[in-house]
Amino acid sequence: MAAFILGLSKSGLKGMGIVIVTLMALVHGAKASTGILLPLLIFADILAVTYYNRHAQWRYLLKFLPWMIVGVLIGVYVGKDLPEDIFKKGMAAIILFSVVIMFAWERYDKSNVPDKVWFAGSMGLSAGFTTMIGNLAGAFSNIFFLATRIPKNEFIGTAAWLYFIVNLFKLPFHVFSWETVNLSSLTIDIKLLPGVLIGFLFGIRIVEKFKENHYRKFILIMTAIGALVMLVK
Repeated sequence: MAAFILGLSKSGLKGMGIVIVTLMALVHGAKASTGILLPLLIFADILAVTYYNRHAQWRYLLKFLPWMIVGVLIGVYVGKDLPEDIFKKGMAAIILFSVVIMFAWERYDKSNVPDKVWFAGSMGLSAGFTTMIGNLAGAFSNIFFLATRIPKNEFIGTAAWLYFIVNLFKLPFHVFSWETVNLSSLTIDIKLLPGVLIGFLFGIRIVEKFKENHYRKFILIMTAIGALVMLVK
């Protein structure tokens, strides 16, 4: 289910990343799930970059990417030697915080979102840190891209390249520092790749028609419940 939803998410149906992370963490454990999920994300990023490449707006990406890289490096340092129990609780806390951010964003006047260096910096650092700790950059990167007020397809195409570059940057740290990407995790990934592909192909057929406002709140509520389960499990 998580692999299928990942494919849907990368096709352009936003707001489901937290569900993917929560499901994977509940099944495989918090830190181990980050390594299992990363190659699946890269595979899905390749699909998204290939399909939406013509829509990418590099000037926005280059404004956000350096800050996100710094956030990733901070996440590598913080998460390297954290015990599994603390890592799990930290991931659950990030998920819950992301849910709060996204609920608040639903009610915020988007016309007042600042387009300043400090805004790109704070969102980029937050996105980089959370993507390393739990592959949870979506809440912060979405806010930044929405602040640029670019059209939907340009939004999707630019975000696709951002995640592809950042996820490739994260890969060596997962292999050599955290050691969460290994032969065992890759064996699981191979079994899940078809689910990602099916989800992506299904998603691109409905991304133009799907009404996001009907499912976003339900997804956020279910995700918050999953995060609470992680905290007490």
